[in-house]
Amino acid sequence: MIAFIIMKNLGQILLWAAISLTGAGCLAGIALHRGESINSIWIVVAAACVYLVSYRFYGKFIATKILVLRQDRATPAERLRNGHDFEPTNKWIVFGHHFAAIAGPGPLVGPTLAAQFGYLPGTLWIILGAALAGAVHDLLILAFSIRRDGKSLGQMVKEEISKLGGLTAMITVLLIMIILMAVIGLVIVNALKGSPWGTFTIAATMPIAIFMGLYLRYLRPGRVIEISVIGFVLVLASIFGGQWVAESPTLAPWFTYGGPALALMLIAYGFFASALPVWLLLAPRDYLSTFVKLGVAAMLAVGVLFVRPELNLPALTPFTDGTGPIFAGSVFPFCFITIGCGALSGFHALISSGTTSKLLARESHALPVAYGGMLVEGMVAIMALIAACAMEPGVYFAINSPGGVVGAAPAAAVATITSWGYPVTVAHMEDLARSVGESSLFARTGGAPSLALGMAHIFSQALSLVPGGTKAILSFWYHFAIMFEALFILTTIDAGTRVGRFLLQDLLGHVYAPLGRTSWMPGVVFASAVVVSAWGWFLYQGVMDPLGGINSLWPLFGIANQLLGTIALCLATTVLIKQHGLKYVWVPAMPLAWMLSVTFTAGLTKIFAANPRLGFLARAEQIEATLAAGGLTAAKATELRQLMFNERMDAVICGVFLVLTATIVFESARVWVAALRGAKVPQVSETPFVPTQLQPGEI
Repeated sequence: MIAFIIMKNLGQILLWAAISLTGAGCLAGIALHRGESINSIWIVVAAACVYLVSYRFYGKFIATKILVLRQDRATPAERLRNGHDFEPTNKWIVFGHHFAAIAGPGPLVGPTLAAQFGYLPGTLWIILGAALAGAVHDLLILAFSIRRDGKSLGQMVKEEISKLGGLTAMITVLLIMIILMAVIGLVIVNALKGSPWGTFTIAATMPIAIFMGLYLRYLRPGRVIEISVIGFVLVLASIFGGQWVAESPTLAPWFTYGGPALALMLIAYGFFASALPVWLLLAPRDYLSTFVKLGVAAMLAVGVLFVRPELNLPALTPFTDGTGPIFAGSVFPFCFITIGCGALSGFHALISSGTTSKLLARESHALPVAYGGMLVEGMVAIMALIAACAMEPGVYFAINSPGGVVGAAPAAAVATITSWGYPVTVAHMEDLARSVGESSLFARTGGAPSLALGMAHIFSQALSLVPGGTKAILSFWYHFAIMFEALFILTTIDAGTRVGRFLLQDLLGHVYAPLGRTSWMPGVVFASAVVVSAWGWFLYQGVMDPLGGINSLWPLFGIANQLLGTIALCLATTVLIKQHGLKYVWVPAMPLAWMLSVTFTAGLTKIFAANPRLGFLARAEQIEATLAAGGLTAAKATELRQLMFNERMDAVICGVFLVLTATIVFESARVWVAALRGAKVPQVSETPFVPTQLQPGEI
C-alpha cells in the first residue's frame, strides 16, 4: 500500500514536471524565435501548459493557504436567499454565467487589434497576464465579496479602505460601467445590423433560457445534466434555424433590422435581464451561451491542431514604436490596454462582486469559477490572436486600417500597405470579399470582420473535405463567426446592467434606505431603468450620430476598463495586508504595480501626447488650426467643431478618471502604512462563520 502511494505521488510529480518543462520550453521558444514564421502549435501548447500548472499550484495555493476557502461555510447565496438576486446555484451553471459575463468583446477583438504589434507582445501578456494577474484578480475579489455578504466593489472599498475611498470608488465604477456598457452595446448593434441569422439566433436563446430556468426550478429541480442536454440541442437548432431564416426571402425581413431598432431592443433586453429574478433569464441564458462560446472555442482549437497554421505576422512589427495604422500608441502601454479581457480586466471585478458572489453555493467553487474561468477566457484570447496572426499580413492591415491612414481608394491602400513590406493586391482583396459574400473588405475596422475571416479560414481548411468546396465553406464560416461574435458579446450586457443596478442601489441607499435593498422590487425596477437609460442614451445617440453618443467616448474604453482593475487590486492588497501583513501581499501587489504603470502612462499619454493621432488635446489643437485656416463648407466646419469638442471632452473625462483612481490609491496607501506600522489595529469586515445547511441534492 505504501509503495503504491509512493509510486502514485512520484507519477504525479513526474507528470507535472513534464507539463511545466514543456510549457517553459514552448514559452522560451516563442519569446526567442526570430526570422521565419512560427507554427501556432507552440503558442497553444505553451498556453495550455502554463494554465494547467498555474491552476493546479498557484490557484490552489491562493484558495487554500491565503483565502482558506471552506466547503462547510454558508455563502451569501444561502444565508441571504431571496429567490431574486441571492440564489444557491449549481457550480457549472454559475461557471457558465460567470464565463459568459466576463468573456465579452475583449478576448476576441483586443488580441485581433493588438496583433499590429506582432504576435509576441500579445501572446506573452495573455499567457502570463491571465495566470499571474487576471485570474488572481478575479479570485480574490470574488472570495472577498463572498465573505462580505456579496457586497459590490465600491461597498468593499468603503468598508476596507475609507469612506472617502468608497464613495470615490462607487462614483468612478458607476461612470466607467456606463461607458463600458454603451461601447459593448454599440459593438453588438454593429454586428447584428442587417444580419437575420444573428438576430434570430440571439432572440431564440431568450425563450430557451426562460424554459431552462422554469424547468430547473419547478419541473425537474437539480437535473442540471438533463436540462443541459435539452438546452444544447435547442441552441444548436437556433443556430442552424438562423441560417435557414437568413436564406428565406419570406422570413429574413422579419429579422433584419437597422441600428436604431436594434439599439432599442438591446435596451429593453438589458432592463428585463436586470429586473427579473436571476434564475429566470440571466443565469440560464449565460449558461446557454457558454455552450456556444466554449463549443466554438473548442472547435477553433481543434481546427488549429489539425491545420497547424503558421503565424504570418512577425514576432514584432515596426509599429511597436507607436506608428501603427490601426491605432496609435507604442507597445507599452497600449498593448496591455488593448488586451484587457483575456489577460486582466477590471470589468471582471464587477461581475465577481456583483452577480457571481450572490450565486455561489460553496466557497470552494470560487476557484474553478473565478480562477478557472479567467484561464479559459485566456485560451479564447489565444485562439483569437492565432486567427488574426495566421492571416496574410497585407490582408490583415487592409481590413483593419482606416482609410484615412492608408488611403480611401483600394489602390492607394494596397500601395501604402505594400510599401511597409506586407504585399497585398486589390484583386486578392476583391476575391476574398467575394468568397465570403461581402462587397468589400477594405477598412472594415474594429477587429470583428478580420477575426471572422481568420476563424473562417481555419474552419474551412479543417472541415473542407471535398475539392472545390472551400469557398462555399469559407462563406458559411465567415457569417457564422459574425453571428458568434454578437452572441459572445451580448452576455456582457445582461450581467453588466444588473451589476450597474447593484452599484446604483449602493449609492441611492445613502439617500433613501429602501432604494439600497436589492430585495425591494420598486427599487430594483427604478435602478434598472436608470442604469439602462444611462448607457442606452449614449448607445442610441452613437447609433444615430457617428460623431455623438458613445462614439465620442470610445477611445476611453480600454483605459477605463483597466482603471477598474487597478481599483480592485488596491482593495485586494489592502485586505491581505490587514489579514497577513507583508506575508502574502506580493500576490496582488505585483499585478497592481504593473497596472498602475500601464494605466497612468496610457491615460497621461492620451491626454498630453504631441502626436495628433494619439493625444486628445493635440488632436483638438490640430482641428482648431484647420478651422482657423478657413475654406471649409458649413457642414464640414460643423463636423470638425463636434470632433474638437469630443477630443477635449475625452481629455477631461480621462483626467477625472485618473484623479479619482489616484485618490483611491492614496487612501489605500494610508491604510497600508497604518496597518504595517501598527498605528491602527487592522480590522476586516468579514461576516462571522455560519455552517452551511445546504444538501448536495439542493444544488
